[in-house]
Amino acid sequence: MLSPNTPVAQLKNLGPVSAHQLESVGIHTFADLEEAGALLAYKILQHHFPGINTLMLYALHGALTDTHWNAISNAEKRRLKQEASGNLDLIFGD
Repeated sequence: MLSPNTPVAQLKNLGPVSAHQLESVGIHTFADLEEAGALLAYKILQHHFPGINTLMLYALHGALTDTHWNAISNAEKRRLKQEASGNLDLIFGD
């Protein structure tokens, strides 16, 4: 089981470049990534780093589930990709 304080650089699927990108947008630990969720983290990274593609989405999901991105089922990849294709509805405050 992953510790909430595990640095993103130590999570499955995330190498030095991915970890640096996440840290640059304020996601430093497993807990930070878990709080944001794979989809929001992916959308934030896409905004800051336009070259980010769906492999990053799969990598983030795998980092949260401690699964290699290539072991994620095709059905789950389709679901993630479909969710990522839409707009995010963000609500701030009450």
